[in-house]
Amino acid sequence: MPEPQIRIVLAKLGLDGHDRGLRVVTRMLRDAGIEVIYLGLRQTTDMVVAAAIQEDADAIGLSLHNASHMTLAPRMVQALRDADLDIPVIIGGIIPDHDLQPLRDAGVAAILGPGASAAEVAQAVRSAVAGSAAV
Repeated sequence: MPEPQIRIVLAKLGLDGHDRGLRVVTRMLRDAGIEVIYLGLRQTTDMVVAAAIQEDADAIGLSLHNASHMTLAPRMVQALRDADLDIPVIIGGIIPDHDLQPLRDAGVAAILGPGASAAEVAQAVRSAVAGSAAV
């Protein structure tokens, strides 16, 4: 029996206008057989939650490159909890090592840095989705 297709919402929260990396990740995930709903730039947590509900998303991926990861990633996790949604949040960007554990403690399911391969990105999404289904 084929594995059900994973659906992920990808977005840039806040005012960060750097979306090239997220566009590359979009292609990586599509090539790996993961359905991508690309929201693009300047999204709010409420907009991402609404899209996740509407699209029946299995995961949310955020690209964070303006040092807002310690604010926006936990805010996204909390917005999902407030909406009573068990959807893992995966983030990518330039995240200092000392911020990795606090982000995990805040509920971020996976953290990808620059240079992550297509296989690593797809595996992080698959693992995060499998982990949330087990909870």
